[in-house]
Amino acid sequence: MLTFQENAKPAAKTTPRDRYVDFLRALSLLVVVGWHWIFSIVTWHPGPGTTSPIGTTPGLWAGTWVLQVMPVFFFVGGFAHLVTWESVERAGGGYRQFVARRLKRLLRPTVICLTVVGSIWSVLTFGPISVPHLNATAMLILSPLWFITIYVGLVLLAPLFIRLHRSAGIWGPIVLAGAAVAVDILRFHDRVPDVAWLNMVLVWGFAHQLGFFWTRLTAASRRLAWTMVLGGLGSLVALTNIGSYPRSMVGVPGEAFSNMGPPTVCILALTVLQIGVVLLLRARITAWLQRPRPARFTAWASTNSMTVYLWHFPAFAASYGLVVLVGLSVPQTASAGWWIQRPLWVILPGALTVVLLRTFRRFDHR
Repeated sequence: MLTFQENAKPAAKTTPRDRYVDFLRALSLLVVVGWHWIFSIVTWHPGPGTTSPIGTTPGLWAGTWVLQVMPVFFFVGGFAHLVTWESVERAGGGYRQFVARRLKRLLRPTVICLTVVGSIWSVLTFGPISVPHLNATAMLILSPLWFITIYVGLVLLAPLFIRLHRSAGIWGPIVLAGAAVAVDILRFHDRVPDVAWLNMVLVWGFAHQLGFFWTRLTAASRRLAWTMVLGGLGSLVALTNIGSYPRSMVGVPGEAFSNMGPPTVCILALTVLQIGVVLLLRARITAWLQRPRPARFTAWASTNSMTVYLWHFPAFAASYGLVVLVGLSVPQTASAGWWIQRPLWVILPGALTVVLLRTFRRFDHR
């Protein structure tokens, strides 16, 4: 039976690298990349923007329950932070060493991406040719990087969360979940909208905190995994059918608000559901990862996924510009023509991303 008492200090031995964790971290980023390429509708009313076909395509909202995988990313990130903190402790280090190790790989390629995009923006802004909607376009290109700010915050708070984990055990994520529920009550019932931004820390901190239990969760029986799946799914169904929350786990035009911005309690339920699925699939996928090709893919994706994520939307924007320059019309609604073009919006930005990857992957170190 699973127990959640983890008050003892880490053992002296080094935790072996878990290939399944690498796979999940890389897969979660690559799924987001694919989502942005396939399901982004570029609009120009009055300036550049993106929307999605979810609001006009019946049943497509259900796909967000599977493909909105940021909870998995923050979950495995929590495990990675705990492993790093224990390694730093064994080496006699502390907070500074931990933060340096965790942020080095994240911030170096991010700074390079921001520098390149910022340089292009500066040249076009102060150059002789006037480019309409340049500021809005730059913000749109960089908008997928929102999660990096949250992740950096969780890195900075990780030692505090780990202390909470060691002293409070399972009560740590319970307290975070309860606080997130309280925020939603204040937001929607008591009409205090600004308090909603606290859930950026509370909801993602909940997923992050659960990652500290990775070793115990994976050692538990499948009954726990099924309990999480059924509990998360049941909660999500209930929440999205009481008339208070949208069914989609991403923003949808026409909805009063998005379950993601800031996250609502629906993302708590989604986190529990997805973690349960991750646990149920672990044995089968771990066995699959022992094969040469999946192993090579995981190694490649683990090394390059951050660079792919950083550059995938600049590649998408460049692809859009090329398509418009050659005179191909790009529909601004989810019409039949828009769906027919979907393969193009995987192949072209994918090819440009490969070029950018070969240029910038040297900055994406372990």
